[in-house]
Amino acid sequence: MMAINRYRLKHQAEKGHRGARLTLALLNKTDKLLGVILLGNNMVNTAAAALTTVLAIRLFGEGEMALLIATSVLTFLILVFSEVTPKVIGASFPERIAYPASFVLTPLLRLAYPIVWFVNLFVQGLLKLLRIKPRQDESSNMLGLEELRTVVMESSKLLPRTHRKIMLNLLDLERITVDDVMTPRNQIEAIDLNTEPEKLAQQISTSHHTRLLVFDGSLDQVSGILHVRRVLHPLSSGELTMDTLKEVLQEPYYVPAGTPLFTQLRHFQENQKRLAIVVDEYGELQGLVTLEDLLEEMVGEFTTQAPSQMGWLRQMEDGSWMVEGSALVRHINRKLGLALPLEGPKTLNGLLLECLESIPEAGVSIKIGDIPIEIVQTQDRAVKVARILPAPQE
Repeated sequence: MMAINRYRLKHQAEKGHRGARLTLALLNKTDKLLGVILLGNNMVNTAAAALTTVLAIRLFGEGEMALLIATSVLTFLILVFSEVTPKVIGASFPERIAYPASFVLTPLLRLAYPIVWFVNLFVQGLLKLLRIKPRQDESSNMLGLEELRTVVMESSKLLPRTHRKIMLNLLDLERITVDDVMTPRNQIEAIDLNTEPEKLAQQISTSHHTRLLVFDGSLDQVSGILHVRRVLHPLSSGELTMDTLKEVLQEPYYVPAGTPLFTQLRHFQENQKRLAIVVDEYGELQGLVTLEDLLEEMVGEFTTQAPSQMGWLRQMEDGSWMVEGSALVRHINRKLGLALPLEGPKTLNGLLLECLESIPEAGVSIKIGDIPIEIVQTQDRAVKVARILPAPQE
């Protein structure tokens, strides 16, 4: 009963399994359960010792050697047949033993309750004298995030790999922030209100996004969020004007950098938003995060990406990978199955600059962990393209 899985036991009890219900009721009164089990156990052991002593005296006399042999034989028999073997079987098959045993122990506990209660009076007094307070709450059996993560990882034989991966991703939502998944500022596709109407209409009609950021002269002057569907009719009829565009803009929704994904997911739900602008402590725009970004962290990529977002990773004939420096380290790890560090910079460019501690030139190579990386192209004091080489096989 002590070795049984408490969570499986509760599940079986909720499904109506009678043996599980009785077992759970007994385990909720551990002191009384141990009292009735040990009462019977010690009575049998004491009776066996007394009977062995009487038999040894009658058969072999009152010699010390006879008592020593009888004690040794009885100890061996109790250890093998009454202690070690039953406990190993019980620990190996706890449910098969505990459920039938509960039908015996429950009436025994009722019959022996006065004796158990009397014994427990002395037990409780001794515990108070030693200042030991037994824990009766269920918090001791509750699992934290790390313990739950371990349970999920060890359930590989019970859960499909996809299900296990989704559950682990859900547990990571408190550790991952919007900075890890956002689209950086320099990669945001936005439209400028100062653009000529013809170019503006062309940019909207050829966009691969359903929502676009609208700014006035600079990305720091965000005017609102445009839902492309709201301007399809004036766009197709050639009646799209600046006033019409401004009328359909939605208020921008700002979130601070460092917000955990789980918190942001809840905010999206409460505010009924699908897109948020990430700003730093000074209020400057850092990037853009969408509901789709959060969902992909949980279940993986499930939508068709724009062509501009599909070229950041290319495999070469020699097995190496050409990666844009602006690519997120988390995306690289996920796509290539690598273990690049995630604690510091969010992009490959930032990671390389941090490791090299200088602005590198093309042709420079570095090994991060056991992953060789070669810088192929630099531009504007940043790594434009890098080559990730396959790790050498031992």
